[in-house]
Amino acid sequence: MKINEIFYSIQGESSFAGLPFAFIRLSGCNLRCSYCDTEYAFHEGAQMSVPEVMKAIEPFPTRLALVTGGEPLLQRSVHELFGTLLEHGYTVLVETGGQVPLADVDPRVHKIMDFKCPSSGMDQRNRYENVSCLTRNDEVKFVVSDRNDFDWACRIICRFDLVPKVSSVLFSPVHGRLPYRDLASWVLDCGMPVRMQIQMHKLIWPGMARGV
Repeated sequence: MKINEIFYSIQGESSFAGLPFAFIRLSGCNLRCSYCDTEYAFHEGAQMSVPEVMKAIEPFPTRLALVTGGEPLLQRSVHELFGTLLEHGYTVLVETGGQVPLADVDPRVHKIMDFKCPSSGMDQRNRYENVSCLTRNDEVKFVVSDRNDFDWACRIICRFDLVPKVSSVLFSPVHGRLPYRDLASWVLDCGMPVRMQIQMHKLIWPGMARGV
């Protein structure tokens, strides 16, 4: 598989935020979101086998692993990676844009599905059939840059009854576009048990474009 980068750091998002993780970023993405902060993962990377990936993360003092991208599910060998990580006792998360079918993902993997809001320019690519593959083991995320995005996300949450379906419904502000206080106010007013999050790693290591 083509790997963009592997590193050890603090997880900055999701319900696992703040925990030390092994980050495995795969290359390639089928989307071009307007606010993308990992464009370097579109094409850069090197071919690695699953044993080579496991050897790279072995020194990290953690049994938590996040597989991300780009869009990691574009590479079919990612499923072999999931299986090997699970066999070695890792808790495994995958971050996906949700445009690739989720049915083949091992149910033990924690899926974090990123619904694309209108400001991303990619909302027409959302694959809503994937909602049927989500369980209480999974999370959904909405990255919002304005009130229109937030209202759209609230409609999607209600339309698919997402709150009881998954373990967490997450709202993230587009970094540098939406003030934290604005999003906090909307979350407080919406009346739903959703979770606001910020990209913790960008506060810890401001200006660092790549993993640490």
